[in-house]
Amino acid sequence: MTARTPVKLLLIGLVLVPLSACSSTPQAASRQEAPALPTAPAEWTDMVQRFEAGGIVRARTTALIASRVLAPVVDVHVRPGDLVRRDQVLVTLDARDLEAANAQAAAVAAAADNSAAAADADVRTADSNLTLARATFDRISALHEKRSATSQELDQAASALAGAQAQRDSAAAHLAAAHAAREAARASSRAVSITATYARLTAPFDGLVTDRRADPGSLATPGAPLLVLEDARAFRLEVALDEARAALIAIGQRADVCLDATPDRVMQARVAEIARIDPASHAFVVKLDLAEASGLRSGQFGRATFDGPPRRALTIPASALVRRGQLTFVYSIGGDGQASLRLVSVGAASDGRVDVLAGLAAHDRVVTRPGDVK
Repeated sequence: MTARTPVKLLLIGLVLVPLSACSSTPQAASRQEAPALPTAPAEWTDMVQRFEAGGIVRARTTALIASRVLAPVVDVHVRPGDLVRRDQVLVTLDARDLEAANAQAAAVAAAADNSAAAADADVRTADSNLTLARATFDRISALHEKRSATSQELDQAASALAGAQAQRDSAAAHLAAAHAAREAARASSRAVSITATYARLTAPFDGLVTDRRADPGSLATPGAPLLVLEDARAFRLEVALDEARAALIAIGQRADVCLDATPDRVMQARVAEIARIDPASHAFVVKLDLAEASGLRSGQFGRATFDGPPRRALTIPASALVRRGQLTFVYSIGGDGQASLRLVSVGAASDGRVDVLAGLAAHDRVVTRPGDVK
C-alpha cells in the first residue's frame, strides 16, 4: 500500500498540470485582447443657450374672398380643400341689376356721342354762316366806300356778321359741353362695366380653399368673406415670446422648427417679421418663414428653437448618457481604471454635447460608448 501511493500522486500531478495549463491560457489571452474603453473628460466649454417657443403654422399669403356689391349668391363653385388656379371663377352672383345698369350706362354714352356729333354739326353750320356774313360785310363795306351802298346796308351787314360770330361761339360752347358730357358718359359706362364684373369672384392667385362661408341663395354683402383662400406654396410659423426675449430676436435670424405632426423632422426657418410688444400681455409675435416642404398645413402646431448668448458650462459628449426610465447615468472611470455607473443630472444639449448640472466634476472621465462596457 505504501509503495503504490507515490505512484498515484505522481499520476494525478501529471494529469492536473496539463489541465491547469490549458485553463490558464485562454484567460490570459482574454485579458490581452480586451479593448480599451473610449473615454472623454468633463470639461468647461462655451455652450449656446437655446430657448423654445410654440406657435401656429399659417400661410404667408391669405385672401378673404368677399363681394364688392350687394347681390344674391347664385353658385359657389369650390369647397374647402380644393386647389384653384389664378383667375378661376369661385363664386357667381346675381348680375341682372348690374347688367341692366350697364346697358343703361351704355345707352347714355351712345346718346352723349350723338349729342356731340350734333354739336359738331352746329359748329360747322355756324362756321359757314360766319364765313358768309364776313364776306357780305366786306362787300358792303367796299361798296359803301364807293358810295354805292348806304350806311344802313353797312350797318345791317355788320349786325349780321356779329350775329354769325355769336352763333359760332355758342355752337363751339355747346360742342365743348357735348364732348365733356360724352367723356363723362363713357367713364360712367366703363365704371358700370367694371362693376358688372363683380358678379364673378375669381381667385387672385394659385391656392387652396380653406373655408367656405356662403351657399347659393345667401345674400352677399360688401366686405363679408365668402371664401378663404391660402397660398399653399409658402408658410410661416407665428410664435409668441415674452418681452424679456426681445433683445435676442432680429430680422433674418435663423431658427430650428419642429412640428408636432412630424416630430422627427427639423426644418430651417428665418425670422421675417417682429411685431410690437403688446402692453397688455407683455409679449410679442415673431413670424418665421418656413422652407418649402411637403405636408405643411395652416393650423398645425410647431415649436421654434432659437439660439441665445453662450455661457460657460461643464459638458460631456451626449453619447455618454445612459438613460434608464426617468434617470440618467454615465459610466465614470475611477482611479483604478474601472468603469462604474454614476447618476448625473443634465440640462440642455447643443452640438453633440450636454450640460452636466450635477454628478460630475471637471476632468472626470466618462465612457463615450456605454454599450462597450461589459
